[in-house]
Amino acid sequence: MSMYQKMVNVIEQKVTPMAGAMGSQRHVIAIRDGFISALPFMIIGSFLLVFIFPPFSPDSSWGFARSWLNFSLTYREQLMLPFNLSMGVMTFFISVGIGASLGKHYKLDPIMTGLLAFMAFLLVAAPYKDGQISTQFFSGQGIFTALITAIYASEMYAFLKRHNITIRLPKEVPTGVARSFEILIPVVVIVATLHPLNLFIESTTGMIIPEAIMHLLAPLVSASDSLPAILISVFICQILWFAGIHGALIVTGIMNPFWMANLSANQTALAAGNVLPHIYLQGFWDHYLLIGGVGSTLPLAFLLLRSRAIHLRTIGKMGVVPSFFNINEPILFGTPIIMNPLFFLPFTLVPMINATLAYIATKLGWIAQVVSLTPWTTPAPIGASWAANWAVSPVIMCLICMVMSAVMYYPFLKAYERTLLKQDEERNAQDESSPVTVN
Repeated sequence: MSMYQKMVNVIEQKVTPMAGAMGSQRHVIAIRDGFISALPFMIIGSFLLVFIFPPFSPDSSWGFARSWLNFSLTYREQLMLPFNLSMGVMTFFISVGIGASLGKHYKLDPIMTGLLAFMAFLLVAAPYKDGQISTQFFSGQGIFTALITAIYASEMYAFLKRHNITIRLPKEVPTGVARSFEILIPVVVIVATLHPLNLFIESTTGMIIPEAIMHLLAPLVSASDSLPAILISVFICQILWFAGIHGALIVTGIMNPFWMANLSANQTALAAGNVLPHIYLQGFWDHYLLIGGVGSTLPLAFLLLRSRAIHLRTIGKMGVVPSFFNINEPILFGTPIIMNPLFFLPFTLVPMINATLAYIATKLGWIAQVVSLTPWTTPAPIGASWAANWAVSPVIMCLICMVMSAVMYYPFLKAYERTLLKQDEERNAQDESSPVTVN
């Protein structure tokens, strides 16, 4: 048995079942749904950063730049309001999204489940003191708390409903009123468990639950911003995709909480005029590692357009436009790359090499860091610049990554092209040698 066949067997027998189980796990799905629900608000909130912090030097003498900078400084407080009510409260949207997703899974009212999850989060993450509520944990600092409390509240609601621990009203009562009474007991249970727990932790450690969670996870959050973390997550994504499993959904579902926490820290540092602390964010993943889609296949799409093999040239024509918007299923399944031994090495190594180049360049201060959340369908050079507050350096990095990708894919594509051309020649020769039957 060849090494390749052994690898395929391991993927099919070990990796695929595990990845499938993880991808269909209700809590993983709920967390993914929660972030998807929050995405529109966070994208718009991030987009506002370019108006609040113009991409010009503070001492610029250019008239347009000077006017924009002065306008931003004069109206900074007013401009920050929409940002604070979108990115600044991302945990609100995430909590409701997770609760609604789990509510649908358990056939509960999604609205009520989402609101219960939201209340559970506020109960532990919104300390009230001197007539004011602290907003410290409403953004990235409270993401992990939002995940835990939303899942706890939803699971508790489902448990109580499953065991008929609820208030049932006669059928004649309107449905909306009945649902309001049905959730009374879950609300009481959530308040009676989370609030005393929060007070107990605060009295013993001096930290409320969100602070304690971030303290415990600090080493993990720090490790998530390292080059090994990037390479491991990319490798897992590529291996799963090579086996035909949507690895990006699984990896981003795991990484999203870390990315959002790091994004919030970068935005806070930007607002304070400090050095940005984090490199590995979703903008880094989308626009350096997934140029044209998973495997960074946009350069490959261009190469396919000039292939001598009709099949590959046709796939290139079909896939090049979607690849501009990071949709590369026509390339992955049409070429095919999936389960094609000739493309295993470049498909796996290209994004890992791009990740290494981009990480080192960013670490050295050559590339502007990510401060905004962008739609994943944004073409790579544009999205990279947008994510870094419209800096030019990420565009150059994207172009370098594209050239490197093309160079690495090219020899493997030519080898595959020769194989296809040889098959075509053999097929044509066989057709010519076949006897012609005349009726």
